[in-house]
Amino acid sequence: MRIILLRHAESLGNIDELAYCRIPDHALPLTPRGEEQAAAEGVRLRELLAGSAVAAYVSPYVRTTRTFQLLGLGVERFVPEPRLREQDWGNLQDPVEQEIQKQKRHEFGHFFYRLAHGESGADVDDRVASFLNELEQRVENDPTHPDTALVVTHGLTMRLLCRRMFSWSIDLFESLSNPEHCAHRILTYAGGRWSLDRPFAQWRDSPDQTTQVP
Repeated sequence: MRIILLRHAESLGNIDELAYCRIPDHALPLTPRGEEQAAAEGVRLRELLAGSAVAAYVSPYVRTTRTFQLLGLGVERFVPEPRLREQDWGNLQDPVEQEIQKQKRHEFGHFFYRLAHGESGADVDDRVASFLNELEQRVENDPTHPDTALVVTHGLTMRLLCRRMFSWSIDLFESLSNPEHCAHRILTYAGGRWSLDRPFAQWRDSPDQTTQVP
């Protein structure tokens, strides 16, 4: 069993934060550069998969579904999965309030700070745990489910999926940076344990001595 986690390609919100003030987060489109990133990642993934059967679980946001479309993969199953969506910041965002919230979250801690009109990282952690449990049950109980699952999601959600899978500490999670746009990580189950193909970059040292699973 393997799970390929993929962050969406570059979106309008990644180059223009004011876009969140006029366009709902879930509706933000990819940029032209993002479309190119997704198409290029599709070439890499098709080589990696080498014709393997795949079940795709995709955040229903525009930027993630469009990323998946541009990968050009033929998959056996496609499941829009709301539990894989981005951390909820509320509806249309005020730019001044958005900066205040970011500063408070940085001071309080990214995991436990609940955004004024949205979620905390802990809320996202709960829903990705539910998704992982359900995915495990599907693989165990449905013999037709492919051994490879592709998860197209968001940066923070990717980090929390790994935190849950490997029981990382909160401190370690908070020290990790999001992967680049259209970067992937591969989780493989073999010999009774899960492994991660490569670690996430860290923006600060973590006092917790636990390391990312190699």
